[in-house]
Amino acid sequence: MVVKTFGYKDDVELRLSPPAPFDLRQLFSFLSPRAIRDVEVVEAGSYLRTLRLPRGHGVLRLSSAGPEVRCHLAVADHRDLAVAVERCHWLLDLGADPAEIDAHLGTDELLRESVRRLPGLRVPGNPDGFEVAVRAIIGQQISVAGARTIAGRLTAQYGERLTIDAPPGATLVFPAPEVLAGVDPGTLPMPTARARCLVGLAAAVADGTVVLDRSLDRNEVRDSLLGLSGVGPWTADYIAMRALGDPDVFLATDVGVKHGLARLGVTESPAAVSQRWRPWRSYALMHVWAALGAGAATKEPDST
Repeated sequence: MVVKTFGYKDDVELRLSPPAPFDLRQLFSFLSPRAIRDVEVVEAGSYLRTLRLPRGHGVLRLSSAGPEVRCHLAVADHRDLAVAVERCHWLLDLGADPAEIDAHLGTDELLRESVRRLPGLRVPGNPDGFEVAVRAIIGQQISVAGARTIAGRLTAQYGERLTIDAPPGATLVFPAPEVLAGVDPGTLPMPTARARCLVGLAAAVADGTVVLDRSLDRNEVRDSLLGLSGVGPWTADYIAMRALGDPDVFLATDVGVKHGLARLGVTESPAAVSQRWRPWRSYALMHVWAALGAGAATKEPDST
């Protein structure tokens, strides 16, 4: 159905049918404290964000439509619609099999209650793998709120003005890797080593040394990330989970994970306890973070 909410000619609204159970509100509760100013807006049961697509910019809005998700897309070039829909699938983790995942995690004494309370918990993805990677580097050793503030400042200075009409709150597109690759690390609002890491990552993505594409082998992508100065296991694994859709990642050194496990009464090491949650450790991680509440986790620094 063609609609005109965004006031642009290539607007399309469609319905997505996630495998049940699916709780869109819980997914929004993860995205909300991480929303980058002028790029994302989470309010009144909807999620709005700008997109960088192969042929131009786009905007998407997600909201609930009963058991389905209403997906409203506006794109500068209609040839990007299929790509935009695919990225909505990534964001919502629609490829997951919640029945199989919950059947496995729900038998575990530590996660049983969380699985009962939050059935079908998804791992929120992102339409832009480079954005996830930058967020991961920014988020080393600081709170979610602190990382969000820095990402907003970065976008305000280096992001692009959206080239199509959109509702208030979505006016910028996250900076392109080619732009951040040319930034002087000393001007970025973060420690020097982390700034150099961010610029190095941007350069690697811009020249094709690192390709953050879900069609590639995850282990190869992870190895290419670990080859960059300043990128250690936490950063590479966070990117693998949210940008590449890896279902079996567990951030054992994450401070929030440690606090969440403590709240669940875990006394053994995070790495050890996570082994029984294979091959769905990414989903177990979401349950552990959920024990702390949205946005409560902080990040452990990479030691490279």
